[in-house]
Amino acid sequence: MKVRPNRVGEEIRKELVSLIRKGIKDPRVDTLVSITDVEVTGDLSYATVYISRYGSEKQRQDALDGMKAASKYLRGELSKRLKLRVVPELIFKLDDSLQYGAKIETILHQIHEEEKQNADKYPEEVSSEEA
Repeated sequence: MKVRPNRVGEEIRKELVSLIRKGIKDPRVDTLVSITDVEVTGDLSYATVYISRYGSEKQRQDALDGMKAASKYLRGELSKRLKLRVVPELIFKLDDSLQYGAKIETILHQIHEEEKQNADKYPEEVSSEEA
């Protein structure tokens, strides 16, 4: 991985977070939208911005649509704030990693509860396995 695209991506992420909090008037983009990652191509021409929003699938899709609608405004604001000759074109995508992580955590919790119930029902099997 190259260092400069990573640094530029991190700066873009910081500025986008600030702009979301203060600058976007679109009601679909609220404070529940978070920027999870920004990946910039090696030639700095494109930046893929991964966003996440808690809520229903419709709310998540609306947030994505709102970010896409505001992309020209955001790119213009980034050009004012960042010292780059050309600001990368912004491509927004939904980041499902938080929902995926929550799903795995729920499954692990269910497995733990089932094991605890089985240990209460069959204590002799658990003690013989431990020996």
